[in-house]
Amino acid sequence: MEGLLIVVSGFSGVGKGTLMKELLKRYPEEYALSVSATSRKPREGETDGREYFFKTREEFEELIRNDELVEYAVYNGNYYGTPKAYVEKMRSEGKNVILEIEMQGGMQIKAKFPDTLLLYVIPPSAEELKKRLTGRGTETAEEISKRLRRAVEETEYITKYDAITVNDDFETCVNEIHKLIGKQQKAMTKRKLIAARLYKELLKITEEEK
Repeated sequence: MEGLLIVVSGFSGVGKGTLMKELLKRYPEEYALSVSATSRKPREGETDGREYFFKTREEFEELIRNDELVEYAVYNGNYYGTPKAYVEKMRSEGKNVILEIEMQGGMQIKAKFPDTLLLYVIPPSAEELKKRLTGRGTETAEEISKRLRRAVEETEYITKYDAITVNDDFETCVNEIHKLIGKQQKAMTKRKLIAARLYKELLKITEEEK
């Protein structure tokens, strides 16, 4: 059975990356995390091919022209996108592929693959979000302010997502995400089985009428 696509989005600093890594650690046979490509420069400690595939702006635009991305978007002046080949390979092997991407890309994925689960991770409060952004120590006060303004803009799109989970207690959040994904996968499998059965029945009827 083909694997499910899961889009995980959330405000910068909400902890979605840590949650996804924990899911893969606990259920390595069930999930694969798609590594995105980006035109932004690596932060300290980031490695090409692990956090992102780091590309120049010109290289990224070449990927777009060659139709090598499932989706792409511009966020804070940089390109972000999902390489097509890896996603197709993992799904064909039956793994659920997690795409940790922005809302713009999530909408593109949902339009192409309606069975995609759109999952949005939120903090327990706005104050806690600011605290987490500051605590990372990777950005200036101006950059943090910019991310908070971006979060204000993003709130109007949260209702477009299939599910929302609050990253307050880490353990509870990981378990909730796993259950939501399992529920979506069962629903997708059921729909496909029903469609396959009807297809066979209808095909038999049409052949008998010839």
